[in-house]
Amino acid sequence: MQRLRLTFSKGEEIKYISHLDMMRLWQRALRRADIPLAYSKGFSPHPRLSLAAPLAIGVTSSGELMDVFLERRVSPHFFLMTVDKQLPPGVDISEVVEMGLGLPSLQSQVLYAEYKVCVETDKRPEEAEASLRSLLAKDVLPWQHARDKEIRKYDLRSLIESIWLLDCDSHECTLGMRLRCDSRGTGRPEQVTSALGFASPPKSIHRTELILSQQSKYAPSR
Repeated sequence: MQRLRLTFSKGEEIKYISHLDMMRLWQRALRRADIPLAYSKGFSPHPRLSLAAPLAIGVTSSGELMDVFLERRVSPHFFLMTVDKQLPPGVDISEVVEMGLGLPSLQSQVLYAEYKVCVETDKRPEEAEASLRSLLAKDVLPWQHARDKEIRKYDLRSLIESIWLLDCDSHECTLGMRLRCDSRGTGRPEQVTSALGFASPPKSIHRTELILSQQSKYAPSR
């Protein structure tokens, strides 16, 4: 058996498809490429694919991660060249590396997600900077949102690792964010922009990278 880790992008063309549809897309592409997928055991076997952290609908990305388990070995280069031909516009593989079979699950290794967020605003650059400094200076930021008719209350500040200003003019600000994305909670860029005092929801959200724990960086022994 073999475990390959893919880094891929999700572009504008498919940013509105769901996580479930994304998994179906990958299964079809891998089967068309005749990749020797490994399957789960049990009454209804399914391909062993694992995405690091589901991407919200409407969000693009250049740093998505997925583990694919194969029943026999193929070279990462062959995998990339063969599968990339079967993918639709909006999905591009940038890297394929082999990982150790004994490493923890990919999803359990995710610590943070980094984003590039554009939001329309009439704030001047110095006002935007002041908003960032004020939020980061807080120890606690009580927050709540409705989910499935239930009001969830939590500390938004604990989900924010860092925020920085990339660009700002009289019409739009572009922010960088590193937000928590693990079992303790997931930071949402649109909530952060709201907490910063931006009146409009983000014009665009792009996930640039998923930050993993150190364990995930070890390649399999030869």
